[in-house]
Amino acid sequence: MIISHKIRLDPNNKQATYLAKAAGTARFAYNWALAEWQTQYAAWKNDNSQPKPNQMGLRRQLNAIKREQFPWMLEVTKNAPQMAIIQLGAAFKNFFAGRAQYPQFKKKGKSRDSFTLTNDQFAIDASRIRIPNLGLVRMRETLRFSGKILSATISRTADQWFVSYTVDTQDHNHLPPAENQGDTLSLSKGTVGVDLGVSALATLSTGEKVVGAKPHKALLSRLKRLSRSLSRKVKGSANRHKAKQKLAKLHARIANIRQDSLHQLTTDLTRRFHTIGIEDLNVSGMVKNRHLSRAISDMGFFEFRRQLEYKAEMRGAVVVVADRFFASSKTCSALGCGHKVDKMPLSVREWTCPDCGAVHDRDVNAANNLQEYASATLSNHAVSSTVSACGGEGSGFRCKPKVKPAPVKQEFNRKLDLG
Repeated sequence: MIISHKIRLDPNNKQATYLAKAAGTARFAYNWALAEWQTQYAAWKNDNSQPKPNQMGLRRQLNAIKREQFPWMLEVTKNAPQMAIIQLGAAFKNFFAGRAQYPQFKKKGKSRDSFTLTNDQFAIDASRIRIPNLGLVRMRETLRFSGKILSATISRTADQWFVSYTVDTQDHNHLPPAENQGDTLSLSKGTVGVDLGVSALATLSTGEKVVGAKPHKALLSRLKRLSRSLSRKVKGSANRHKAKQKLAKLHARIANIRQDSLHQLTTDLTRRFHTIGIEDLNVSGMVKNRHLSRAISDMGFFEFRRQLEYKAEMRGAVVVVADRFFASSKTCSALGCGHKVDKMPLSVREWTCPDCGAVHDRDVNAANNLQEYASATLSNHAVSSTVSACGGEGSGFRCKPKVKPAPVKQEFNRKLDLG
């Protein structure tokens, strides 16, 4: 199991300057390699006898010229430019496979400053990391997981530096199992449906409603004020740099508040329930609604699902994702009814079933239907009379774990294919 652990660094001024240089070197190498890739690819298209560009060739080309043309690259670790070119190669691979867009040039101040180290270029000493040409840098905490460390990515958010370790651990589950494992003969116990919304971030089939933190809405006035202040400063001036740092800090604070609320919610759900039913929301399509785009983005629906899936995996739980066109809100959840209405605008928050007369809260009704969907799905895919809630390989379901380290703590992302 591959996970990543993000830890804040505490560098002094000299160390922070070095980290900024290394990140700038990585950005320059990425842009240089992208420009060379485009030039060589155009030459190859005109004349197929010319070599086709690849990341290995670009790395060798940079190594051959950097001492004469870019001697300042030697001031930082050699991994900074080399790993940047490797990442460019991975970006093109994803592009040609149809998984990503065409790689773009990185602009200073517009993209996240970061660089990556391979596991032979750094060492961890308790709560410190040793970086080539720099020495020991203090970390705010020690590494939580044991196993083979694959790489470390050092990045900056506002004025703070972080290191994200990618670790290959031997243990599949790192957290205690869900408290409510339920009766194996009754799938409804220990199962919950979660309906995401704007007024309330999550509505559970138990009737609970969790109101999101909505940090962007709460700090919007301050965000506008700092943005106006930045726009009035002269470009290149020290005052503009200070205003830019203040705005970056506020954006980081908004993101941290949102992350904290989502972590608390997803941790609570995976701790209490072994089976969680959610919807496959089309978030990219939802944010195109100009009336709701800001509120939807402020909730963090995609991040909620990502956290829920990797935490469920670590607790041995299962996340069942309903089809995008599953009519959770328009179907009556009353026992034995199941009537489906034709249309239900977003303005309708409470409705009465024309068939059985049951009165439903829109969100609670959707959560109840998601709970039933999760229970029915597990029943159809169980290999015996008892249901395994492991959710990993060999658990009885056709699972396809997908490792995707990302810069947050204890990262593990997976997709559960139930059919």
